[in-house]
Amino acid sequence: MDTKQKWSLWALSTVPLVMTLGNSMLIPVLPTIEKKLAISDFKVSMIITVYSIVAILLIPIAGYLSDKWGRKKVIIPSLIIAGIGGFVTGWASWKLENPYTWIILGRIIQGVGSAGAMPVVIPCVGDMFKDEKEVSCGLGLVETSNTFGKVLSPILGSILASIIWFLPFFSIPILCAIAILLILIFVKPPKQKKEIKSFKKFLKSIRKIFYEKGTWLFTIFILGTIIMFILFGMLFYLSTILEKRYDIYGIWKGFVLAIPLAALSLTSYLTGKKIGDQKSTMKKCIVIGFVFISISFVIPIFIKSIVPIIATLLLSGIGIGLSLPSLDALVTEGIEKEERGTITSLYSSLRFFGVALGPPLFAFLMKGPDNNMMYLSMGLGIIGIFLTVKFIRTNEK
Repeated sequence: MDTKQKWSLWALSTVPLVMTLGNSMLIPVLPTIEKKLAISDFKVSMIITVYSIVAILLIPIAGYLSDKWGRKKVIIPSLIIAGIGGFVTGWASWKLENPYTWIILGRIIQGVGSAGAMPVVIPCVGDMFKDEKEVSCGLGLVETSNTFGKVLSPILGSILASIIWFLPFFSIPILCAIAILLILIFVKPPKQKKEIKSFKKFLKSIRKIFYEKGTWLFTIFILGTIIMFILFGMLFYLSTILEKRYDIYGIWKGFVLAIPLAALSLTSYLTGKKIGDQKSTMKKCIVIGFVFISISFVIPIFIKSIVPIIATLLLSGIGIGLSLPSLDALVTEGIEKEERGTITSLYSSLRFFGVALGPPLFAFLMKGPDNNMMYLSMGLGIIGIFLTVKFIRTNEK
């Protein structure tokens, strides 16, 4: 990996960082927004969910367009749209007496932008390198940037909200502007040498991919969805109970939320460096990761206090950090460059489905015993182990 590629990779890594901050930064602020706007748990969870739903619908389109037009031509406009969405939410919160509807509208616009930003980064990294070890390392850095954003987001969100509760919204266009500048300067994706396929031929090639590789591809899609569902559902749960049950607010709350996410970030970085191009190692990391996720949720079933809950998220964070870079590498390295943008975007879209479903479902489950959430998360972890062992074949090309 030469110096130019390293700078390009670091610049690309700002995109998942910014997109993650733009969403996860709101997690610790949701209880404050709920109080300020006098809305229900479900309504406040929709601030996360609508963003993700829009992204789910538009990510496959962005992936196709990135295959057709080029990655950079999709990423830059998408960041601009995401910045506009952040400005709308901030302006509405600042100027309007009843801003909830406008906040939702702004989050929808932001979701449109996110659809063409973060998911397109993964195939862009795959395009930059010919060596699969370098691809894995690059994807590990991108996933680490994503998870580092999750570590930073509760702290930064709490700090900004302690100044003015809607300040996190206004930070989004600033962060998008920084990412745009870095990409314009440093990212020079390779030029497409092959003739662009017609849409009809493109669809035919996609059908062929799913016919030949559908079993393990769908398995990876489901595993990614499970991981993001558990992660965002538990973060929503922890953010809520830290205030309502344990009277932990502001920056201290941000630091507590950052503990499991820091474990996730560090594990993700180390995993990306170690897996190389060894698909058998990737599979082992996914299995071990889901074992960690499953075991972690046994703890709070029997011990009811804040420390076991944080320990649970710490262990599950390590498990997620083992799994995500391996899933990214498998789906990226297993697809040819011409269809890589579309396939990886479908993968990203389903990950967003987990993000969208987690907070509202956990908000519903929080009306009953906490054990319901633990049993569900543990059960999904066990399903993840079974799917990985049964359907991911490391000897397939």
